[in-house]
Amino acid sequence: MIRRSVLLGTGSGLPARVVTNADLATQIETSDDWIVDRTGIRQRYIAGEGETTATLATDAGRKAIEAAGLTPDDIDVIVLATATPDQTFPSTASKVQSALGCKQAYAFDVAAVCSGFLYALGTADALLHRGMGKRALVIGAETFSRILDWEDRTTCVLFGDGAGAMVLELREFPADQADTAPGIIATKLHTDGEHNCLLYVDGGPSTTQTVGKLRMKGREVFRHAVVNLADVLTEVLSETGYAATDIDWVVPHQANARILDATAKKLGLPVERMVKTVDIHANTSAASVPLAFDVAFRDGRIKSGDLVMLEAMGGGFTWGASLLRA
Repeated sequence: MIRRSVLLGTGSGLPARVVTNADLATQIETSDDWIVDRTGIRQRYIAGEGETTATLATDAGRKAIEAAGLTPDDIDVIVLATATPDQTFPSTASKVQSALGCKQAYAFDVAAVCSGFLYALGTADALLHRGMGKRALVIGAETFSRILDWEDRTTCVLFGDGAGAMVLELREFPADQADTAPGIIATKLHTDGEHNCLLYVDGGPSTTQTVGKLRMKGREVFRHAVVNLADVLTEVLSETGYAATDIDWVVPHQANARILDATAKKLGLPVERMVKTVDIHANTSAASVPLAFDVAFRDGRIKSGDLVMLEAMGGGFTWGASLLRA
């Protein structure tokens, strides 16, 4: 027998307010053409009054539970990835657990910035395999607009707010169904702390006692992203015995359309197999992968039985990939 964490349902949560490139051009020195040409982004969602990481995560989590055909009491663990928690403590996951009414679930946050959802997914998968629950709610949620320097046009145009979620359930399958059974097949995670200064927030409780603002050296991040993402995708394929041509869809971190295209080219993958939502969501950090997956799953692009690769890279540097069958 083999055991896999099977995807039962997905969901997403977005703020009410949409901010277009044209809107930003009225506030800072930029233009729609400049942003689209360099990033592929046309709009983003920005959290307003009363909208927080927890409220967006709760919305996404509720939709994922409903899509799975479950009730809140069916969830055993909530793992929430975020770099923009509601509070230093307690965890944002605990607020979501209470808001959803998942009274049987233990809940905690994971911090790995844009790779956060991959880290949360890997953690939840491991917990289920260790018998620490049967069903997990995995969420990526951010309000990055709250840590942006809105006078820095090189960074503030890149990011948006949102949340995405998945419900997993551990199931058993006969060993001879290994090639067709749904669920998470393999996950690889990496960290290289030497590059802290390339993508970071210049504040924190233990250092400046402030929240701080996001700082990034874009060209250096781009260079590392293309290499690291291609390497980790190859690593997952090598471990699982699949080839790039076997993959039906790649759901990447939605950082920049140029990074997505360059990664596809490096792997020899058709760009058409890349799920892209960066144009409408911008970079939502830990939320970007589950947001993009939810869009493609609900619009019918990702179908049951498809082989799907998830990948992301973020500050730290952190990066990772997960191969699953929908």
